[in-house]
Amino acid sequence: MEEVNVVVAHSERATLRVGDVFLKVDADQARVDVEVDAMALAPVPTPEVLWRKPPVLAIAALPGTTLGRLGEPSTASPAAWSAAGAAIRELHDAPLPPWPGRAGRGRDELTAELDGECEWLVTNGVLPADLVTRNRRIAEAALRPWTPAFTHGDLQIAHVFVDGDDAITGIIDWSEAGRGDALYDLATFTLGQEEHLGDVIAGYGTDVDVDIDVIRAWWSLRSLLAVRWLAEHGFDPTAPGCEVDVLRSRM
Repeated sequence: MEEVNVVVAHSERATLRVGDVFLKVDADQARVDVEVDAMALAPVPTPEVLWRKPPVLAIAALPGTTLGRLGEPSTASPAAWSAAGAAIRELHDAPLPPWPGRAGRGRDELTAELDGECEWLVTNGVLPADLVTRNRRIAEAALRPWTPAFTHGDLQIAHVFVDGDDAITGIIDWSEAGRGDALYDLATFTLGQEEHLGDVIAGYGTDVDVDIDVIRAWWSLRSLLAVRWLAEHGFDPTAPGCEVDVLRSRM
């Protein structure tokens, strides 16, 4: 009999693995709709949808291994990182999906959310005021006009699978996909993995302007917004190499 392994579980959703099948349980059916539709539209390898019976979505496991995990050194080769950059570019060049995405929030909405989280972090003594202030200042560069692209919206390295040095076998977890800022995807993918940014950009292509300062700004912005949510959902943003360390590295 196959064992049931809990991949991730919190109050919003849970993912279980049974053999080569992943069962995603999500009470928000709109989020599942986005995931299924995005995988159908994305021009990159994605998991096969086996069946869907709300609130459960069953998808097949992907071959290969992930590029790594936030907070841990990646053992993937430079060629694998470059191949991932090329796959991300293929996604960003695809026709826009017909729905907005979380990565496409406007400047006013993001600014209000960022200011609220910064105030909460300082008022509650979660992070030192100078650390928050410095990263809030860096984050400002991400709050600028951008051209919408087909974005994944939560492109963590643990969501990208590779087989060998340069074969991207699939990208998972598309529930945040939509029209958004391409540099947000690149920043999420390289969060805590700054040493691999050059390889990713080499694969992504030098024919477009990839503003490194904006990527760094997204590192600060994403980390500031994530600390409270992670802590309230059973994750540890203070773990080595994770969000709080990313914020400290900006000092």
